[in-house]
This record gives sequence, structure tokens and C-alpha cells, in this order.
Amino acid sequence: MFKKWRILLAAAMVALALPMAAQAKTYYWISHGSPADPVWTYFLAGAKQWAKDTGNTVNTSFHSGDVASQQEAERAAIAAHADGIATSSPDPGSLKEIAEEAHKAGIPIINFNTPDPSVSFDAYVGGDLVVFGRRWAQYMVDHKLVKSGDFVWMPVEVPGATYGVQEEQGISSVFKPLNITWEVTDTTLDQAEIINRMSDYLTANRKKIKAIIGLGDLVTGSIKRVFDQVGVKPGEIPVIGWGNSLDTTQEVINGYVNAGTWQDPQATSYLALSLAAMASSGIPPGFNVLTGAIYEKDKAPVYDKIMSAK
Repeated sequence: MFKKWRILLAAAMVALALPMAAQAKTYYWISHGSPADPVWTYFLAGAKQWAKDTGNTVNTSFHSGDVASQQEAERAAIAAHADGIATSSPDPGSLKEIAEEAHKAGIPIINFNTPDPSVSFDAYVGGDLVVFGRRWAQYMVDHKLVKSGDFVWMPVEVPGATYGVQEEQGISSVFKPLNITWEVTDTTLDQAEIINRMSDYLTANRKKIKAIIGLGDLVTGSIKRVFDQVGVKPGEIPVIGWGNSLDTTQEVINGYVNAGTWQDPQATSYLALSLAAMASSGIPPGFNVLTGAIYEKDKAPVYDKIMSAK
């Protein structure tokens, strides 16, 4: 009798599993970032966790700022009849035609990490980069770290990329009326080269730099190495910027960086794919999901622990 029930139970489990397998769908997660950038390992972890939890397939790809390569990947996803696409934006307007093509094919396309209002995405999940930039600049002003006439250095990995452009826009809204000037300098997506370029710039402009805003995780996470190489003491030059890496949480804890911004990368990918799945099932999102918070030394260990557990 017991054996009979075991057989019936096994049959029932198979019957239940078959519909679930039939319902599994394929989604694409496409990033303009580099797999060498620490923050993108956390975004990727969120996408992988979503695939594991839902049983769906998630095809992922990185394009390291190569717009043409990313556009090709987006079109390949559309040609493959993806059930949904979650994508970051490499440059303002660069995915406008892609989004239109996806919609014509009946494929929901969710924007994450880097917003682009000029494109008809179904929804956006991530931080408001203009707001982040404004908050960084206002933090500097409110904490009396900069004043009228000061010069602020803003290193960024990829010149002209969406994230840097929008962050600078927010910073400008605070600094320009106060007659605070700045310069955005590009580095690369290679951390060793970033350290070399930042060290050279800091050495050449040390006397006029009153503060630094890191417009990307790789540059903010390189501050300690650059300061140590050039001979700048922790806290000597105030720094704020992205904080999605263990390098930056440690820099905040040790006084090299005043504050960092946590973007909730794992949750961002997880939610973006969830919205794509919801839209694929016929429930349009109709809203955006905003993430991110600034942390200082007292909260840095919280985010340090989150990233250490990856």
C-alpha cells in the first residue's frame, strides 16, 4: 500500500512539474557595464538569483560601453522572441529604435541602472541619476566641504555615458549658482589604468582641487590607492560618489571617502526582471521603482556585510 502511494505521489509530482516547465520563459539581461567593474557583479548576482528562484532562463551579456555591440545584442534578443528584456542604457537615446522594435514584436523592455526618459521603456528600476548628482553636490555644500570659488574634480570611467552626463546635470544645478567650478575627466574601465590616470591628474592639479565627486564605482573605489600613491592623507580632500563596492565601503570606514551611494544592485536586477515577467503576463507596470541611499561611516559596515556575502 505504501509503495502504491509512493508511485501515485511521484506521478503527481511529475504532472505538476510538466506544466511548470512548460511555463518557463526566456528573458535577456543586457548591461552596458564591464564584467570587471565590481558593481556589475552584484547586478549580475541579482539576475542569476531571479532565474534560480523563478525557474526561467536569463541570458546575460556585458558590452563595456560599446553601444553598437549592445544594440546588436538587443536586436538578437528581439529576433529570438524573448519573453522580456531588462537593459541598462549606454548613451542617451541610443536604445530609442530598439525599444520601438521590441514593442512592435510584443516584447516588454525594462530599463534599469541608467534611466533614459527619451526612450519608450515600459518601466525603469534604479536610481535617479540627476537626483544622485544633486545630492552629492548638496552634501558637499551642506557639510561646508566646498564654497563659492572652489574647484571640484569629477573623474568618470566612460566619457559621455548616460550615468556621468545625468549625474553632472544634477551637480550643476547646485554648484553653478554658487560659482563652484568643476571638471569631468575620463579614465577607463581598467582599474590599473584608472589609478594611473587619476594619480597623474591629482599630482598635476593638487593645489586647486578642493573636493572630489566620483561619477562611477571604479573611480570612487580607487581613491585610497590614488591618495596613497600621491601622498594625500585620508580626509585631506573630501570625497563623495558611488559606493557599490567593498573598496568604497572600506574607504568610507577608514576616512578616505566621506560618503558613498548604495544603488541596491542585486534588488535592481531582480525587480527589473520581475517587471518584465509581469508585463509578459499581460500586466503592464505603469510605474517606476527608484532605489539607492547615501551612507556614511556609521552605516558603511551594513553595506560592507551585504557585499561580502555575495
